[in-house]
Amino acid sequence: MPEAQRRYLSPEHNSVRWDDFPLRDGDIVVSTPPKSGTTWVQMMCALLIFQTPDLPQPLEDLSPWLDQPTWLDRLRSQEEVYARLAAQKHRRVIKTHTPLDGLPIDPRVSYVVVARHPLDRALSVYHQTANIDVERVSAAQDGQDGPDAQSQQAAPALPSMREWLQYWCLPQPTDDQGIEVPESLHQTIHHLYDAWNRQTQPNVKVLHYVDLCDDLAGQMAALAEWLGITVTESVWPDLVKAATFDEMKSRAERLAPDTEILRDPAKFFRGGRSGDSRSFLTEDDLDAYRKRVGALAPKPFLDWLHRDPPVTGEGAAADA
Repeated sequence: MPEAQRRYLSPEHNSVRWDDFPLRDGDIVVSTPPKSGTTWVQMMCALLIFQTPDLPQPLEDLSPWLDQPTWLDRLRSQEEVYARLAAQKHRRVIKTHTPLDGLPIDPRVSYVVVARHPLDRALSVYHQTANIDVERVSAAQDGQDGPDAQSQQAAPALPSMREWLQYWCLPQPTDDQGIEVPESLHQTIHHLYDAWNRQTQPNVKVLHYVDLCDDLAGQMAALAEWLGITVTESVWPDLVKAATFDEMKSRAERLAPDTEILRDPAKFFRGGRSGDSRSFLTEDDLDAYRKRVGALAPKPFLDWLHRDPPVTGEGAAADA
């Protein structure tokens, strides 16, 4: 008997949108907590499918965010996203930030989950928040075609990085201290631990951000094999190069998602490497983090999740 799907309704989820969506044989669903490598892996999948760095459309058109939150409906309605995917004749790549327990699990579909150290993910969200055009977000939320005089507002003043990381790790992040942070440590661990437990299922693959940074070519090759895609040898170097940070950043206008609400699409590809977040925290802060996260998942999973990055690596982090 299929497991009941959990419901996720938040600024990052609207899992109800999966209810009526017709999946197809061969579909690829990329499921990640935000800023964990979503766009990076979408790009890898698209490159493997089309086998050219010159994708036929912007990435968010080729691989739309199916269950985007309701406030983005003004920019892309459910009907528009459904129609775009229905019109695609190629193998589809579908983006979601919903954990696997909130998705329809179909044996014909491949599910790719990307894990990243939670603190590094929170650091990336911090920088992403600073890059959001608040006026355009307000206009979308208010159902307007663009920002007007009443909806215009300055970008919110962000707290220090240390404060951001501290509040992000609270059991239930609140704005009681005047600091608003998206999602939470608890939600991140739930998403990744649920996927980690499903790795024995043949249609679930869990990638780690550290591995993608350290061996991009090897990880792409393993992904292609798992997806059953044979890549023409002559184009392989160009595909790997197209998935590197420098190349993706140089094409940010076509590869960054939600460009309608970004101040600078190129800043979406910030280029932060794994491990940067810990430099903003004291040893006491890190001890508190380890105590908190230790109560959320068992040690074998956490040891895997918290692996330190290698000193050098071939793949620059896309931070996407």
